Amino acid sequence: MYTREIQEARVSPVENGVLLQGTWASVFREVNLLDMRYPLPKWMQDARLKEWETFLIGDDRFFLAAMLFNVKLYRIARVFLYDREKQEKLLFWKVMPFAGRSFPRRLANDSIDSRSYGFFFRIHNWLDADTVRLDLDIEATRRRPSFTARAEFDLDSRRCTPMTVSLALPEWRGMYAFRALTWVRGDMVFGGKHISFDPAKTLGIVTDAKGFFPYRMRSVWCSAMGFDGEGRRFGFNIAENQTREPNKNNENALWVENELSPLPPVRITMPGGINSDWIIQDVEGMVDLVFTPQEQNRSKANLIVTSVDYEMPLGVYNGMLTTSLGKEIPVRGLWGAGERIYLRV
Repeated sequence: MYTREIQEARVSPVENGVLLQGTWASVFREVNLLDMRYPLPKWMQDARLKEWETFLIGDDRFFLAAMLFNVKLYRIARVFLYDREKQEKLLFWKVMPFAGRSFPRRLANDSIDSRSYGFFFRIHNWLDADTVRLDLDIEATRRRPSFTARAEFDLDSRRCTPMTVSLALPEWRGMYAFRALTWVRGDMVFGGKHISFDPAKTLGIVTDAKGFFPYRMRSVWCSAMGFDGEGRRFGFNIAENQTREPNKNNENALWVENELSPLPPVRITMPGGINSDWIIQDVEGMVDLVFTPQEQNRSKANLIVTSVDYEMPLGVYNGMLTTSLGKEIPVRGLWGAGERIYLRV
């Protein structure tokens, strides 16, 4: 059975100019990867640092995904909502050049917002109050209705065990990522209709990440959350990316209620392409999943010096996951998302 050491809490992932490597079931009080001793001037390090926060929210009807991605040369905001009952969706995608102000270094109590004509995206990381708040406002156009959402992710330690990792990337590079499965409360207005998130039935996955990634960044993620046959909440995040020692440390995690199980490295293959089944497996027998895309959405931008291609199909997961204690968790028709990003910058 795969195991990974859960280290004691630290203040920062950078100590004495060196990026720590490992996994923690806690939050860093401060994250500033520019404190690392890298063979580049500070202004060049800052220009190479990529950072993002993503939010997934799901109940028995709606799936909402929101992302704010900063690559310094520009900022990307993306919001995707899908109504499974009516098979209606909203997709908002905006690239904002030269809007690359750095994200907050602290999750304790800090915020960031991004706004332009007809659009507002605000994140308030407030872990001193066990909360992360998300505010979205998108004005209507001829092609889409207006959309507003207010959501609170509950990170109370009695109901939520996060996973934080610090990982080595090729050459001198490294990355940090924080993720947690949480309960969610809030409201949204879509097409003039008010919808409330029932905090007893609505789950979310919140992510905060920063890293010095290669010029050509490639990553694939698989995420889902829901309730098992015993009525317990569970969720997972599984990634295949450019980390240097994935067997030792990686981003893969399974949550069952408040129990965190680090997962082994996996291979994610798409024999028939991204629109067909994804096969997600490891060599330890802890991950055996098939993701079947049902709703495709893709966002692309291609400029002279940079390009981004982001695909996030929604669909269902089937298969089996195993916790660190050897408990098998059947996965049957679990709604979730797959993500594949190629970023050249």
